[in-house]
Amino acid sequence: MSDALNTALKLSLLDWSEAEALALPLREQVFVVEQGVPLEMERDEFDPVCRHAVLREADGRVVATGRLLPDGHIGRMAVAADWRGQGLGGRVLEALVAEAVRQGFAATVLNAQVQAEPFYARHGFIAEGEMFMEAGIPHRAMRRQLGN
Repeated sequence: MSDALNTALKLSLLDWSEAEALALPLREQVFVVEQGVPLEMERDEFDPVCRHAVLREADGRVVATGRLLPDGHIGRMAVAADWRGQGLGGRVLEALVAEAVRQGFAATVLNAQVQAEPFYARHGFIAEGEMFMEAGIPHRAMRRQLGN
């Protein structure tokens, strides 16, 4: 992706009241349609208390999203299929890490799909513990210390 195109994308950190209509369609496409996660597992009671990163094209289409839970966990990272491999996930992830720093966390953690571990490792996350299954998908906990 060209730098000009990447900078044309707008990243916002939003509360659920603003993010829900933007983030849910992409999350449902990625997790429910593409990965087969049951809809009732994709939606949970934590969304209303999270900060949500939403990355949009100029026309408003959401191309990447993720969330930061009040305990410092990062989750629900999703990038539109036609935008994968172009740095958008990293942009959303780093925005969520910066928000965790702003909120005063000493570390942030996430449950990475095993196939995505190298992506998170490139962003300073270190795998912890054994692999586990969530929604039929292998995951591993990962942690990144923050320089607070």
